Amino acid sequence: MPAATVVPLRDGVDGLEVLMLRRSARGTFGGMWVFPGGQVDPADLTAEAASDEVTAARVAAVREAREEAAIELDPASLVVLSFWFPPPGAPRRYATWFFLAAAAGTAEVVVDQVEIHEHRWMRPSEAMGLRQSGVIELAPPTFMTLWWLDQQADTEAAIAAAAAAEPPRFETHLATSGETGLSACLWAGDAGYDDADMDRSGPRRRLVLHPAGWTVEMGR
Repeated sequence: MPAATVVPLRDGVDGLEVLMLRRSARGTFGGMWVFPGGQVDPADLTAEAASDEVTAARVAAVREAREEAAIELDPASLVVLSFWFPPPGAPRRYATWFFLAAAAGTAEVVVDQVEIHEHRWMRPSEAMGLRQSGVIELAPPTFMTLWWLDQQADTEAAIAAAAAAEPPRFETHLATSGETGLSACLWAGDAGYDDADMDRSGPRRRLVLHPAGWTVEMGR
């Protein structure tokens, strides 16, 4: 199923901040902290968008930001960040385009208290730290997006970096180590990606789901 997510950004006193929303305990991603997003609806398929999945996702991302957080974003200003596809066997396999958008100067965030129960602007490092300490729950794509954003100096730098790069694709395979019992999300380029052998030596492109704290491993 096609879907879209937008990551609203602003520059706070201490650096880059992202808008995060806490979903209702019911439904997909129940209780998790997420970025605005959801499924591409038929109404998002304008004449132009019908033949271009990224354009359709861009329209959906703007609509979801409006519906979930009452913020208005310019579709033309959204920059593609990445593409995500869940592992085989996932209950719902949303093929999701992630976008970045500068949100400084937008109207005050308002959530509906039905689908979305809370919102916070957070530093990426703060959000990851809250997940690591068990205070909030994040999905792996959200965690990985925060990890990337934590390396960017400010909104301008993050958007420029995303615009200059080919959007990475993360089609997830799940694996469990026979040596440690740990589980991980693996992505193409990881030595163990094709056969889900987490213990295979070689390049790493994974998120290790350690109970004491998730660990990103990228590189050789």
